[in-house]
Amino acid sequence: MHGNIFAEVSIVIAVAAAVSLIMHLLRQPLIVGHIFTGILLGPTILNFIKSSEPIELMGSFGIALLLFLVGLGLNPKVIKEVGRVSLLTGLGQVVFTVLLGLAVTTLYGYGLVAGLYIAVALAFSSTIIILKLLTDKKEHNKLYGKISIGFLLVQDIIATIALVVASTSAKGTGLGVGDIVFLLLKAGIIIALVVAFTHFVIRPMNSVLARSQELLFLFAVAWGFCIATIFYQFGFSLEVGALVAGVALSTMHYAQEIGSRLRPLRDFFIVVFFISLGANLNFGNAAALWPQVVAFSILVLVGNPLVVMIIMGMLGYTKKTGFKAGLAVAQISEFSLIFILLGLKNGQISEDVVSLVTIVGIITIAISAYMITYSEKIYAALEKYLGVFERKATRAENDHMPSYQCVLLGYREGGSEYVKAFSKISKHFIVIDYNPETIEELEKKNIPNLYGDITDPELLDEIDLSKVKLVVSHASDSATNRFVVEYMENINPSAVVICRADNAHDAAELYGLGASYVTLPHYIGSEQISSFIRRNGFRKTEYSKYREKQIAQLTQYYNAEEDSLAA
Repeated sequence: MHGNIFAEVSIVIAVAAAVSLIMHLLRQPLIVGHIFTGILLGPTILNFIKSSEPIELMGSFGIALLLFLVGLGLNPKVIKEVGRVSLLTGLGQVVFTVLLGLAVTTLYGYGLVAGLYIAVALAFSSTIIILKLLTDKKEHNKLYGKISIGFLLVQDIIATIALVVASTSAKGTGLGVGDIVFLLLKAGIIIALVVAFTHFVIRPMNSVLARSQELLFLFAVAWGFCIATIFYQFGFSLEVGALVAGVALSTMHYAQEIGSRLRPLRDFFIVVFFISLGANLNFGNAAALWPQVVAFSILVLVGNPLVVMIIMGMLGYTKKTGFKAGLAVAQISEFSLIFILLGLKNGQISEDVVSLVTIVGIITIAISAYMITYSEKIYAALEKYLGVFERKATRAENDHMPSYQCVLLGYREGGSEYVKAFSKISKHFIVIDYNPETIEELEKKNIPNLYGDITDPELLDEIDLSKVKLVVSHASDSATNRFVVEYMENINPSAVVICRADNAHDAAELYGLGASYVTLPHYIGSEQISSFIRRNGFRKTEYSKYREKQIAQLTQYYNAEEDSLAA
């Protein structure tokens, strides 16, 4: 049995890889290829997938990992920055879409219950799909990306309430205001307990967790999945729980390192999720529904973004930010499909309604993937027509990550001298180090820092080394220095790159790879003392002067070290 499931999943992944290769060669969004793989292997065409439960379970892991990583980037500063606009946009878009959807369903002769199911399904957009597209474009940390993630998560909360309402309506019981208040109160208590546990239990363990990559990786996976499970058990979605788990760790200095370690795992499981999504799509009586499909698809693809652009324009955001955020709601969600299937199970809607929403889903997901992938080109073509969505006085938008002119890789054994030099010439700089004790020391000294492995390309991408002027690698490992020099030659060959070597062979190799300068500590020390001998000969008094001077410097340095550790 297990062998059959393993073989089935293996073949599914192999087909997904083949389809993704074709999509890549055709320069198409891979996410469309993953969904098409599910349709191809699902009951609609080949009906190959027999063991759907293992694939759906793997997809759930992908959802949890994706939201967990998003949470790691949503520290309290980010939430404060986009919380208000996310709440207003999320609520406003859902309300307006439901009203517009009800109007259209009435024109097509649907009753109130069926019309409400369709309208609500059209109001929710896919957090998972948008997050995948934003992270692929590396724009999830831009202002419009943060706002998009924010209002999509607001939608997820509303969707959770909608699912509860649909479930209770099938049982003949209503969901009153008190029930909703109780639901929100329950969420608040769980979040408070998670925050307290993070502060009083996890934070004191920081140095222990960060000392081992394997331990940190295992802890992060366990924490994310456990918190997601707790939320799910108390009636909330896995997405909300995984997000809270990530936010709880977002202020820890190893948050970036966790993210870089979990991304490959996330990418694999999220591919399986999209395959599962495609396999579960139900097309039913498609031919007779095409006029309605076109109308509702236009409502989602055009109407939803227009609503978001209007709301964000009223709040003072630029037309470009509003436009790119609006594209995030140009498709329906996996929540929509779950919601509509629940209505079928309750006997409140027909198979045709399920088929209608399913077809609208696949069309809007595919088209919106192209719209987001090529958003810059679409915006350039439409820019002159979008002025109506922008107020004359717009708010200042900080849409960029902090930029640095100097980057120091490794702080111990002399790195403090580089920091003094950077500070003296008043240049923006950051120190990257993998030692948790060093990071704590840098934090106490208010020195800009980032915890992580300097050979991790995603970590280096995060700080955008393509614009720095100077990179100093103070690592003693020759392989690390070779990686840094080659990486900088590829993305920023004009930058000055200084690194160290322990012998002449390594120094020559680094120069050959493009290093600007290579320090040889043993060679430099020997060169300096030989020069001193030539100048002072055998006069011991001169040696004594420099001896006392160096002892004073060492004493000052070690006293400062002890003070920082004791603080």
